[in-house]
Amino acid sequence: MNEWTIVTALVTLVGLGAAIVKPLISLNSVITRLTELMGALEADLSELTQRNGEAHLRIWDKLEEHGGELNTHELRLALIERPR
Repeated sequence: MNEWTIVTALVTLVGLGAAIVKPLISLNSVITRLTELMGALEADLSELTQRNGEAHLRIWDKLEEHGGELNTHELRLALIERPR
């Protein structure tokens, strides 16, 4: 073997290594970023679920309040409309 064959083989191996390592590093970066985004998404979803539950409780409280007022109005109307 002459020196140029060895140099060519080494350059080919280095090029092949670079061709494999660069996408792996890029893939690792993407996976890390996606992991961070999923963590943030989980936190946001948890907070949203909690706020949603609190909002539902407020809505139910308001509905009960309106229900009481509606019953009072119904009673008043029944008293007004009853035959004398």
